[in-house]
Amino acid sequence: MSTVGEMEQLTSGASNRIIPILKTLRIILIFIQSIVLYLLLLLFPRRRQPRTAVAAVDSTAEAPQSPAKTARRRSVWVREEEDTLRRRALAEGLDMGFETGDGEISCRWSTSLFFGVRRNALFCRSWFPATGELRGILIIIHGLNEHSGRYAQFAKQLTSCHFGAYAMDWIGHGGSDGLHGYVPSLDHVVADTGALLEKIKSENPGVPCFLFGHSTGGAVVLKAASYPHIEEMLEGIVLTSPALRVKPTHPIVGAIAPLFSLVAPKLQFKGANKRGIPVSRDPAALLAKYSDPLVYTGPIRVRTGHEILQISSFLMQNLKSVTVPFFVLHGTADKVTDPLASKDLYNEAASKFKDIKLYEGFLHDLLFEPEHEEIGQDIIDWMEKRLGARAERMDRLW
Repeated sequence: MSTVGEMEQLTSGASNRIIPILKTLRIILIFIQSIVLYLLLLLFPRRRQPRTAVAAVDSTAEAPQSPAKTARRRSVWVREEEDTLRRRALAEGLDMGFETGDGEISCRWSTSLFFGVRRNALFCRSWFPATGELRGILIIIHGLNEHSGRYAQFAKQLTSCHFGAYAMDWIGHGGSDGLHGYVPSLDHVVADTGALLEKIKSENPGVPCFLFGHSTGGAVVLKAASYPHIEEMLEGIVLTSPALRVKPTHPIVGAIAPLFSLVAPKLQFKGANKRGIPVSRDPAALLAKYSDPLVYTGPIRVRTGHEILQISSFLMQNLKSVTVPFFVLHGTADKVTDPLASKDLYNEAASKFKDIKLYEGFLHDLLFEPEHEEIGQDIIDWMEKRLGARAERMDRLW
């Protein structure tokens, strides 16, 4: 994902850059210490204290911590809070409106905070047609390391065709709470997606809703739609370059990833390809992405990488159980996620209403390719086809 310039450590989606190379002595020492501690716990399990001894201890008391450790933890927390507020201010400052040639506003837009399942504040955007009918709503779940504001042009295209759009920044992304680039659990993102969908449905009764997910966001959307209570709220899902069949480049990495994600979850690992993997054939799009302060370009964090491996493995094991209507789009030259895995999804899913489109020679960020208007129109056409099938069902019922 290199840009025009010499930009290193650029990350996007679930590429093989989530697989670290254990180079530094510090990492090796952490690994050795973790293994030793793990073996000690297995060989010498902690003995239970007698009930009399336990009763004599205040159950609410905690082991005292040194002032230095307490101050260090508070300092880390303060820095993370300051970074969150800085990112939120940047997110709020982005102009998401659009004016026509005669100065008229083509859509209404707003921002808000949505509190997720763990009560973390998530930054959200919405766009609606300025006038006219509302045919449906598309809820956008961005990919790893990016944010909702990058989809403003797609939202403009949606509103011009009488679709509304919502977009949510994951935890640790964009203007949302959390350490930048750190995702403690993708299952939390899945749950947050379902909760946001439920809120949008309650605020827009009777309006058909679709979920859209890009890359790792596509994996999130696919897993969310596997839950019946979420699937029944949807007319369908759209997946661009979904993160399926993501594998470690070396078996030892897959073996130690669970341990590292527990003992050093926020640790950053440098990827194998320092110059990155191109995600668009448009140099201007690459430059815009990697000069965006809301796009995380640091080395991937251990827990985040492990979470991607976990959700990818889960989805590949459960392709046959997919029943939600879906449209999957993938570039054949994508080096970040696997287009063949998207073909497997299409071939194996039990969904009765499903479509796939492979774009010859296109890269990972399909909505930021030179042909992004055509791709956006393909998505709109699919949703309209889906709504047409819905109208036919309603007519038969009446």
